[in-house]
Amino acid sequence: MLEIIGMSVEDAKIIEDCGADRIELVSALTEGGLTPSFGLIERVVNSVKIPVNVMIRPHAKSFVYSKEDINIMQKDVSVVKEIGANGVVFGVLDKNNNIDEKNLNVLLKCCDNLDVTFHRAIDESNTIDSVKTLKDYDKIINILTSGGKGSIVDNIQIIKNMMLSSNHIKILLGGGLNFNNIEKIKELTKASNFHFGTAIRMNNSPFEDIDRQKLRQLVNIISR
Repeated sequence: MLEIIGMSVEDAKIIEDCGADRIELVSALTEGGLTPSFGLIERVVNSVKIPVNVMIRPHAKSFVYSKEDINIMQKDVSVVKEIGANGVVFGVLDKNNNIDEKNLNVLLKCCDNLDVTFHRAIDESNTIDSVKTLKDYDKIINILTSGGKGSIVDNIQIIKNMMLSSNHIKILLGGGLNFNNIEKIKELTKASNFHFGTAIRMNNSPFEDIDRQKLRQLVNIISR
């Protein structure tokens, strides 16, 4: 399964046309991805047939959220659901970089019939402990991770341990994946779910368009 970050209707159409499986729709990729506008979400969902999962992240300051932040995120999830997107992507930590289960529960109450991904906030925590916490939540379907801090290539064993501990949750590898390491990581982890952002854009830049040739090449690599 190959998920590609999209930031526009044009991105979404290219991602679908090149054969990727799912879109993660964001704004502000340079900030790690923030919640896109409702207008954009609606246009993208109505423009493609592949699943669209939407980033729910009100700011880039941290993954520790105030009550007001959580209220905004709840509203965003509700609107995304009403628009008809496939799922949502979020992550919540406490001040000690552990999973914020109180706020996680609040958000998950809004997520019936949505595909939920807990995003790379997990990489700021003890990833193995966090997977063991998250696996108790039936509504969480995916965890997006590079295995923790540092390079994804250096986190191979951690990733394998996360996969062993994750029960029903799919480990979605992303953050630092590129054409130089994807085949090695795929072989060593035996993972089957991958997430790419800037590596499939022209000049590997978040400010440039998706490179169709790169994306088609990546689709072929993942499907082997």
